Amino acid sequence: MDGLDLAVKVQPRARRPAVGGLAPDGALKVAVSDPPEDGRANRAVCQAVAKALGLAGSAVAVLHGAGARQKTLRIHGDPAALLPQLEKLLA
Repeated sequence: MDGLDLAVKVQPRARRPAVGGLAPDGALKVAVSDPPEDGRANRAVCQAVAKALGLAGSAVAVLHGAGARQKTLRIHGDPAALLPQLEKLLA
């Protein structure tokens, strides 16, 4: 496997962008200041998660839920190296 799938709950147009913590459904919470128009929030979510994991922006893509707040992201990379970093974000 060349990566992981990650469930995220997105808050577009947030006052303070942030990545971390668990939503009630167990998804990673991601707040972005971009509006959900023309894919801007989706790009911001991918960039924010990539930055939080120390990856290039192109390493994260929306797999499912492009038009919804609940999304599944595909994170490309070594799962063994990504899991400890994801655990820190989910704490």
